[in-house]
Amino acid sequence: MTRSVSDDTGQDWGALAKIPLLLLLRGRVAATATTSAGRVVRFGDFAAPCALDKVAVIDGRGHTATLTALTACVVRSLPRDLFLTLVDCTPAVRGHVLRVLAGQVRSQQKQFAATATMHTEARLAGWLLENAAVASDARVTLPDTQECLADLLGVTRVTVNRALTRLRRNGLIAVEHRKVDILAPELLRLRARG
Repeated sequence: MTRSVSDDTGQDWGALAKIPLLLLLRGRVAATATTSAGRVVRFGDFAAPCALDKVAVIDGRGHTATLTALTACVVRSLPRDLFLTLVDCTPAVRGHVLRVLAGQVRSQQKQFAATATMHTEARLAGWLLENAAVASDARVTLPDTQECLADLLGVTRVTVNRALTRLRRNGLIAVEHRKVDILAPELLRLRARG
């Protein structure tokens, strides 16, 4: 089954998120969860093509995040039993799934360690450097709002705003219309070390 979802300013996918495995064929989504204290934690933004929330399908305990369309999306669902059969019977699929999950675990461990031990400016510097490394023009596009960036870094909007201002004032970055140019990458790397 293939469905199209419009971006509609971040329309929540609601019932669509109950489908066992979601394959994002086109578009970009955000994965978030809300803590018992009401704080939103943003696990990340994901661009097509990709499979969303594989862990939920593997352990069968339900989806771990709210998926919100950031752009118009095309999504296909894959029944849990078919996905598990592919993993069990096809070595290439099994290897791919294990590599992707291992990469995600490593990334989450790194993010957890940074959140637990580094101040906001260092986490922001690291995030900017990581995103600049994969950008085609070495410019980093900030998330739609500072609140989204704050959720990614695990801080408040005010805190991320102050960190951006300090990096800009110190001449390490330039920000214009959600685009960040890294002016002094070597100094930004030092800041990212904490």
